[in-house]
Amino acid sequence: MSRLASSGRSPLVVLFLTVFIDLMGFGIVIPLLPIYAEQMNATPFTAGALIGVYSLMQLVFAPVWGRISDDIGRRPVLLMCLAGSAMSYLLLAAAWRLEVLFLARVLAGVAGASIPVAQAYIADVTGPAERARGMGLIGAAFGLGMVIGPALGGGLSLLGPRVPEGFAAGLCLANVLVAAYRLPESLPGSIRRPEPFRHPLSLASLRDAVVRPGAASLLAVFFLVTLGFAVLEGTFSLAAASRYGYSQAQVDWLWVYMGLVAVVVQGWLVGRLARRLPERTLVVLGAAALSLGFLWVPFAGRAVGLPIGLLMALALVVGGQGLASPSLSSLISKTVEESVYGQALGVSQSLSAGARVLGPAGGGLIFGRFDAAAAYLAAAVCAAGAFGLSLLGVRPGGQAEAQVIRARRSG
Repeated sequence: MSRLASSGRSPLVVLFLTVFIDLMGFGIVIPLLPIYAEQMNATPFTAGALIGVYSLMQLVFAPVWGRISDDIGRRPVLLMCLAGSAMSYLLLAAAWRLEVLFLARVLAGVAGASIPVAQAYIADVTGPAERARGMGLIGAAFGLGMVIGPALGGGLSLLGPRVPEGFAAGLCLANVLVAAYRLPESLPGSIRRPEPFRHPLSLASLRDAVVRPGAASLLAVFFLVTLGFAVLEGTFSLAAASRYGYSQAQVDWLWVYMGLVAVVVQGWLVGRLARRLPERTLVVLGAAALSLGFLWVPFAGRAVGLPIGLLMALALVVGGQGLASPSLSSLISKTVEESVYGQALGVSQSLSAGARVLGPAGGGLIFGRFDAAAAYLAAAVCAAGAFGLSLLGVRPGGQAEAQVIRARRSG
């Protein structure tokens, strides 16, 4: 049983709402960035860099926030990052030149690199048997925020320029107040072991991270799963328009559909399956679904009316990623002691951010040089590599696995 739940307090709903509201603010402004960049006479490369700098900051700062949260607790880091997000939206609303726009996105990336802290919070308050379900809540909050945010931002933009950013800033400030009042600390001071700071991405830290039993294969699978999915994220809008002839409105609805699938899989299905199947099996199933989905997407064809084949292929891709990612995060947390959950999950999220930088760039390069089928074949190769590794070496440590088995047997 979780520590806070045993005291009659369940913080997972509050944490879900905290992450959801933060990501909804992100979703509100992200579609507007290319428009602002164009108004400021940015080149296509500069506009792309404006998007990419966010992931670059997450690559650097995700393990830093995770590491700091191991020392001072999860709650103060989450509150600080939420406040930073609010400041980034205010700066974005006031941006008058391209350099300020970049500064706002850098700050947003630094503040938005708090996902491993939220994951470490979940690892703190959940037992081994229920951890995958808890990790799925983060993915569900992400999917729901990215479905509602852009739609809300589009409506707010009709009220006037810079209204969406002001609304997002207000939303984040309100989120800070709610979290400060309702979100308890999950990591007791007795468990923390403050040590001299060493960047989690330094060579010594990375060496320590991969020598843990099973950690190297888990991190490799996590990277490959995210890399393949990032190819889809970076190329699907172009592929849907050029290969199937979809309008922008139709493409937008397909993204909404994918977001809803992610919410259902990570917010509901993962929890149901994790009660019956080992997390390693969920990773294997997820990687297999990703491989099949990527191979199917370019050949799904355009149907007259509802594109059933494409919808099924996309469901395999999104569902596969939704099964694998939270299960991998849960398994990664089980390779370390409780006092360093943040650092371990921070390294995995840094790899995820790196994959989200490389995936769209590499997928776009293959798409431009060849076609969509070649890009999704490359994504399928990544997923197949994750599938092979998950069959060979993905499993929790012996003690954690025994705890999971005992918990499941006890109902």
